[in-house]
Amino acid sequence: MRYVAYIGNLTRIAVELVNGEEPSELRREFFLQHQIADPGAEDLAGLLPALREAVTAVADGGPIGPVNLLLQHFPPAMYISEHDGEGQRHLHFARDAEEPVPWLCRSCAAALAHVICGDPEVTVGRCQADGCTRFYVDDSRNRSRRFCSGTCASRTTVAAYRARQKATTAS
Repeated sequence: MRYVAYIGNLTRIAVELVNGEEPSELRREFFLQHQIADPGAEDLAGLLPALREAVTAVADGGPIGPVNLLLQHFPPAMYISEHDGEGQRHLHFARDAEEPVPWLCRSCAAALAHVICGDPEVTVGRCQADGCTRFYVDDSRNRSRRFCSGTCASRTTVAAYRARQKATTAS
């Protein structure tokens, strides 16, 4: 695994948690690989407000305070891992088999810190669809994604089309 993939995957998990999505295959695989039990909604309740503020700060390009607050309360426990095979070294931000919430906080805080500092491979955005409050990780080639899903993109496109049609028929 490339190090940037590790940061990107942890950022995706942070966005998934903030968006309130069901655990993805990525999240299940990460937890299994790192011997982490999937925390329940009650366990996550205390983490989500601070994580939402940090993801918001990353998506909006600052301020850095919310990310620093996560780092302060859950400092990364960095170590080098070769779990992908000998010679496939990369940094981890939390110890395997740690309690789920501290593991998530340490890992997500460190990943978000990399992203807010300008990691060129990982971009977090906020959905531009009216009424949508979700975030996304933009892995498009030119980092031009604007919506969290095809549904929001389609809904916005249809609304714009209908508005143009209404304006055309009104004139």
